[in-house]
Amino acid sequence: MKLHFISSDTETAAAAFGALTNRYGQAPLAEAEVIVALGGDGLMLSVMHQNRGLPVYGMNRGTIGFLMNTYSEDELIERIAAAEETVTNPLSMIAGTTDGYEHKALAINEVSLLRAGHQAARLRISINGRVRMEELVCDGALVCTPAGSTAYNLSANGPILPLGSEVLGITAIAAFRPRRWRGAILPKSATVRFDVLDPDKRPVMADADSRGVDSVLWVEVSSENSIRHRLLFDPGHGLEERLIREQFV
Repeated sequence: MKLHFISSDTETAAAAFGALTNRYGQAPLAEAEVIVALGGDGLMLSVMHQNRGLPVYGMNRGTIGFLMNTYSEDELIERIAAAEETVTNPLSMIAGTTDGYEHKALAINEVSLLRAGHQAARLRISINGRVRMEELVCDGALVCTPAGSTAYNLSANGPILPLGSEVLGITAIAAFRPRRWRGAILPKSATVRFDVLDPDKRPVMADADSRGVDSVLWVEVSSENSIRHRLLFDPGHGLEERLIREQFV
């Protein structure tokens, strides 16, 4: 099995990179069968954004490592051969800005809108062209995939979405009005549009997996089903199991 190793720039990840490439070799990316990512979830997201074909097997040399397997130098080929594959699709974001431009980006976890000034944002939410909420006053809002539902979405008290559920989640960030709105769960086929109601007085920025766009007027989010990200997990420790386990801690 031809492996291509990628590591973050931390001392721990660099040491793992050296040990594993010495032991298993380093195939050129163009010839590799599997990418092995050594770091944390940030590195995994970066690798997924750059690679859209090869399966990725991550080993945790970071902090949380929700998308990673346990690190071990032994029997790596055997572990990868026995690994379970999870396929995820990213979100597509199109953001229109006050200067008349449209910006496009992909997000594996979530697309979020965040207030960029001292006052709360005022957003209108439409689903598939139909207005569903005339005004949401909040610090922001996000749309997440099931794979990203345990990231920013979870910290904003959004629901954890099981893999394979074919849904997207909308979660408000520090909602002021309506104060008790709990967000929404939508079919994966839905297109979500946010319109910024007072962009001059209450500016808003958009963010797709840390790719930021300032001064947005509107943002449309939908699932990009033409792109498939392939993640490999040790048996019994796949992403679906982790999503379930996270709800009981």
